[in-house]
Amino acid sequence: MSSQLKTKKDIEPIAQVLCEKVKGLRKDKGWTLEGFATISGVSRSMLSQIERGQANPTLAVACRIAQAFSISVGELVDEPWTASAIEVIRRNDPAFLYRSDSQCKIRTLSPLNMEKNIEFYELSISVGAQLKSAAHFEGAREFITVEKGSVEITAGADTSMLNEGDSAHYRGDVAHNITNTAAVEAVCFLVVSYS
Repeated sequence: MSSQLKTKKDIEPIAQVLCEKVKGLRKDKGWTLEGFATISGVSRSMLSQIERGQANPTLAVACRIAQAFSISVGELVDEPWTASAIEVIRRNDPAFLYRSDSQCKIRTLSPLNMEKNIEFYELSISVGAQLKSAAHFEGAREFITVEKGSVEITAGADTSMLNEGDSAHYRGDVAHNITNTAAVEAVCFLVVSYS
């Protein structure tokens, strides 16, 4: 009997972590239980039981839930006290290469599972090339720092030149462009804020 109590006691913190993690991720996405059930392929009643800590999902169910959130099963069941406080993004990790062509290379520098109200990028723009962007959501702002070269920023009807070491912020909720005006590849760091 004491071993059964020990096993139950050992499982409870993990079930609690899973319960809180699933509920928190779902609420962050703004999903109802019905919507979450449709996206994950897991029944609403099972999801409700998991969120209340009344059910332990099978591996198949955990995989479907993790896939719905675009994370691994490991990330889904990570206990906060065992997870590393440091998350590294390696320069050559193809998962973080957002775009790569003859005009422009965009590398994501923020974790893919981070909340999407802030995005952080490294931009490499070829000589004479331009990165054109349609208007983002209302209230979006972009913050740019030029690491190498020179760029011209256009946001709506406004234009500004930035040289190496210069920074600027501008509206991202209007059409905007970043044009390389230098004779060398331009390298910039860009933060997009949707809050």
